[in-house]
Amino acid sequence: MAQPKVAVVMGSTSDLEIAREAAAKLEELGIPHEMKIMSAHRTPDKAAEYAKSARANGLAAIIAIAGHAAHLAGAIAANTTLPVLGVPVASSPLGGMDALLATVQMPSGVPVATLALGKSGARNAAILAAQILALADEKLAARLEDAREQMKQKIEKADSELNQ
Repeated sequence: MAQPKVAVVMGSTSDLEIAREAAAKLEELGIPHEMKIMSAHRTPDKAAEYAKSARANGLAAIIAIAGHAAHLAGAIAANTTLPVLGVPVASSPLGGMDALLATVQMPSGVPVATLALGKSGARNAAILAAQILALADEKLAARLEDAREQMKQKIEKADSELNQ
C-alpha cells in the first residue's frame, strides 16, 4: 500500500458517511490516504499528537470532518503547519450552523480552509487537497484537468439531450 498523502479524520463514527465521500474522491483521483477517528474533546491528546507527527509521517494535507461544536479542524491546525481542510457536518439541532461557525472562525495565524457542509464539502475538500498536491505533481494535475473536462462534457450532454 502506498504511503498516505492525505488524512481524512473525523470526530466520531457519526461522521463516517461524510468522510467516505472525501475518501471516495481521493481514491478516484489516485491519491493514497488514511482515515482516522479522533475527537478534539474526547481524545485531545491523540488529536494533537497525530497532527504534530503528520508531516513526519508523510502527510501533505489533512481533511477534518466534525459536527456540533466541530473543534477538530482547529485542534488539528493548532498542532501542524500542513493545510487543514475543515468539513462541518449538520448533525446538531442547529442544522450545522454551529459546526460551520466553529470551523470557519479560526484566529489569525491558525487557518482552516473551510468547505461546505456535508457530502459536497467532503468531496470538495478532497479536490482541494488534490489541487494542493498537484502543485508538485504534474500527473495529478493532469488527472484533475481530465476530471474537470468530464464534468464539462456531462453538462453539455445533458443540455443537448434536454433540447432535443
